[in-house]
Amino acid sequence: RGNSNYLYWNQGMNVNVYPSNLQGAVFAPRSKSVMQRVLAAALLTKGTTKVYLPCESTDCLHVGQLIKHLGAQIEDHSDHLLIHGGLAPQANELHVGESGLGIRLFTSVAALCDQEMTLTGEGSLLSRPVAFFDEVMPQLGASCSSNKGMVPLTVQGPLKGGNIEIDGSMSSQFLTGLLMALPLAVNNSVVKVNNLKSIPYIELTIEVLKEFGIEIEHDDFKEFRIKGNQSYTPCEIYVDGDWSGAAFLMVAGAVASREGILIEGLDNEFTQADESIKGALLFAGAKLTYQEEGIKVLGQRLKGFQFDATHCPDLFPPLAALAAFCKGSSKITGVSRLEHKESNRGVAIQKEFAKAGIKVDLDGDVMTVHSGPIQEATLSSCHDHRMAMAAAILGLGGAKIEIEDAEAIGKSYPLFFDDIEDLGGKLD
Repeated sequence: RGNSNYLYWNQGMNVNVYPSNLQGAVFAPRSKSVMQRVLAAALLTKGTTKVYLPCESTDCLHVGQLIKHLGAQIEDHSDHLLIHGGLAPQANELHVGESGLGIRLFTSVAALCDQEMTLTGEGSLLSRPVAFFDEVMPQLGASCSSNKGMVPLTVQGPLKGGNIEIDGSMSSQFLTGLLMALPLAVNNSVVKVNNLKSIPYIELTIEVLKEFGIEIEHDDFKEFRIKGNQSYTPCEIYVDGDWSGAAFLMVAGAVASREGILIEGLDNEFTQADESIKGALLFAGAKLTYQEEGIKVLGQRLKGFQFDATHCPDLFPPLAALAAFCKGSSKITGVSRLEHKESNRGVAIQKEFAKAGIKVDLDGDVMTVHSGPIQEATLSSCHDHRMAMAAAILGLGGAKIEIEDAEAIGKSYPLFFDDIEDLGGKLD
């Protein structure tokens, strides 16, 4: 992709974003949700997995290092990775950076090992709860101890499998970890899940597992039956375009382009929850045109909309940014899913958008965004990649916005500012 003008590893980087008229085409970033699941599956495969179009976000780079510590070997080629798998721990401490999926997925994977493994992280991950494992792991034959419900946590297996009942209301990522690890347990397992949220992410997990030859049966995502002693089989796999990152590009096209922008690389294989951004844009009055190369997005007379983001909570920041430009008020449901993200996103959106003159109300599970003229302001990213990108949208379509700690984008979309600049966005 060439040299980046915005090196995401530069700490304390501020970026100024100015009103712009975007035009042209851009290739969607690769999905870190797909990539991290593929990395885990490739590790658990005895053989070589070929991964095309890998995601190079900081979350994925951390997970790539982690699977090396667990025994994988990775060859980096120009357009693909070769991952030689096989669970054979080389270290007893695993660092997942700030990846919430990483800690929740690889705790279960580490529990397959018969040696004690400690998982730790940094930044916002230190305040994201993992007490789930303290309760569940002993029921499946492994020991686990956390730091009063937080990381670091220590597990020791091997995981044996069994029948358990879990709460799926906080995050589906805990279940994803179990679904990826339990097929290698010696016993069959049944996992009953109450109040599961983010169901599309579990669909994604099951789809990735199927590519690697793992079978999972379920009854309407409420009870999962997992045969033990299965084997992951090598495969060739493409990492899909990321609808979570593309959502910001699509909203940018709706609010800051007179002719529309074309987003390529979203002809995906796997289910992604955030593809529902298309419906929200249509509700708001944007025009989406499907072309052979991709999807063209053009804003027209944008109007207030209502949208339920309970199963796709990562859409809150781009949806709130979209709502700031929609005539009247917009209501987004699912605020309860936002507390344990990289920031407390509901509160962060309310506080930071207010600096730019946009009033945001939080009432129980509903966020109401009142549109209005964007005011020039300095907004904090709250060290949250999606908050940084949402702030950029306000600048592109409204008034100059200075974004503090803008390097946070590296967590999921390192080249976001470069792509916006390639589309004609004015940044410095």
